[in-house]
Amino acid sequence: MPKRVYLIAGEPSGDLLGGRLMAALRRQCPEVEFFGVGGELMQENGLKSLFPISDISVMGFFEVLPRLRLILRRIRQTVADIKRTQPDVVVTIDSWGFVASVLKKLKKEGVTIPKIHYVAPQVWVWKKGRAKTMPQLVSHLMTLLPFEPQLFEKHGLPCTFVGHPVIENTANVANDSAAFRAQHSIPPNKEILCVLPGSRHSELRHIAPILVDALKIFVEKHPNIHLVIPTVEAVAGEVRALFEQLPTPHTIVHGQQARYSAFTAARMAMAASGTVSLELTACGTPHLVAYTFSRLSNFFAYMLVKIKWFNLINILSQRGIIPEFIGDDCRTAPIAAKALEMWESPLLLQQQVADAQQALAKLKPHNMLPSEAAAKVVMAVAN
Repeated sequence: MPKRVYLIAGEPSGDLLGGRLMAALRRQCPEVEFFGVGGELMQENGLKSLFPISDISVMGFFEVLPRLRLILRRIRQTVADIKRTQPDVVVTIDSWGFVASVLKKLKKEGVTIPKIHYVAPQVWVWKKGRAKTMPQLVSHLMTLLPFEPQLFEKHGLPCTFVGHPVIENTANVANDSAAFRAQHSIPPNKEILCVLPGSRHSELRHIAPILVDALKIFVEKHPNIHLVIPTVEAVAGEVRALFEQLPTPHTIVHGQQARYSAFTAARMAMAASGTVSLELTACGTPHLVAYTFSRLSNFFAYMLVKIKWFNLINILSQRGIIPEFIGDDCRTAPIAAKALEMWESPLLLQQQVADAQQALAKLKPHNMLPSEAAAKVVMAVAN
């Protein structure tokens, strides 16, 4: 009988992981059947999503509250669907806040289907107690970072480091700036600045306006630029409305291939902090990152999170290779000043790329692609 795999991804970065995993699973088991919740890439690989992931893609202590009723309904709906489809294995991908609620409800209702979580909660950042409680909810954990398994295995949870997918995702990116410019009618005399304001509604509400205001300062000194804004369909309308207020010509692109082509064509990027920083590093694009929540959420984050760096490249190297503006430091003036400093210093841009590439090398897996390693674990647990 074909294996039935139930996948749950609650945000675009998880959708990317899920899409790669599904493709690898199909290569290993052509008759595999998929069910669950996912975004564009997972649907392209054969998933009929139970509901749009934008319903549950939200971060921040107080950002969740206005959507709590919808999120609780989606939790109940997901649990009921798992019980209905009776898969061989449930694979939850990142988004621990949502999937943990699903897993707890499954446990409470006595559902004994094997469960794998893909992407370890960052217990090395905060909420260290999660490492102790996860074995009660999942059968196996697949980690992206090489130092993570030891944090969970000491509490009895089987773990596998499968490597970071950014290595695989960017492996065959074509560096053809001329082709990208021609495709999007970007004149050769205009340098490209890539802007990634976020893929969640909450990010577009809190981070994007700050980046837009920083760009207003930036283009006063460098008006001869062309902005390229990669985004996803779920928030494309909001992104378009935000950037229409700028007098600078801009192009909005969709899809992974266009996203990476934009990275390689850009001289520099400004981004909402997250996995995108690794993608930019892999594509050799100098960048800075910013992230903030509401004022109350920033306060609680400051009280609870006790790490020097938030950007993974900086954490791996233990120094500030990628300029980061987080929480209360995410302000228009310093972001604009740093962007101008970087743009006007080719040596600074080159040095960042070289240093960041060294840190990125620590995330490379051995012997196989990350998605293949992950699929191997899923099939082993399903069997």
